[in-house]
Amino acid sequence: MSKEEQIIQNTEEDQEWADWLAPTRRGFLTGAGMTTAGLVIGNMEIEAQPFLSQERGDFRPIVPPADIGQSPWGYETYKEAASRPKGIRPGEENGLPKVPRAYTDIKSYHAHFYFDEDSYEKAALVRKWVIERFPVELGNWNLQPRGPHVTPSFYFGFTNDLIPIIIPWLQLNSLGLTILLHPNTSDPRADHLYYTLWVNRSQPVNAYGMPKSAAVEKIFPNIKPTIKLEAGA
Repeated sequence: MSKEEQIIQNTEEDQEWADWLAPTRRGFLTGAGMTTAGLVIGNMEIEAQPFLSQERGDFRPIVPPADIGQSPWGYETYKEAASRPKGIRPGEENGLPKVPRAYTDIKSYHAHFYFDEDSYEKAALVRKWVIERFPVELGNWNLQPRGPHVTPSFYFGFTNDLIPIIIPWLQLNSLGLTILLHPNTSDPRADHLYYTLWVNRSQPVNAYGMPKSAAVEKIFPNIKPTIKLEAGA
């Protein structure tokens, strides 16, 4: 066969394929269910799609039946217009504040350590290190969400004079745990939502239900260090 004859044959074969696989005929074949089996078209054979007959087998997704009843929200919710909610950020309820808050409003700090079933050993080790080195007020293990904290956690409270030591120490010794550092002021909700510092990543804190005004929480250290804090040259 000459090169010219081969080119002509290939062209005719390509055209035959194009004719049979045109959108209209392809739709017809699909509708007839013929694409799931081997097709013989003239002297050409189209092999079945293996992912339909072999990989999927007799798989059929189980779809639960539709619920019967009426929506408790009614059928007019699409008519509701979007409106601006009332501001809850501290100092901005009636526009931007005129003066900043005094830094002396912060009386102490809390450090909350979050962990789960995969990272509890890290939490236990950091807790042990803290007990050995810092005069803090150490709380209990919370193995379930407690208060505004949505995962297991433990915390300790510390006074302002320890800020230059504890914050950098936690940054270097967090072991990858998420740690929430918040001040204690007369606004517990803002303390947990807006005045926060985070070591590593942040996570949700469900503090919107906390009071906006309350007595400042006091710190009573219950830990006596037994190891001298490490310090470089």
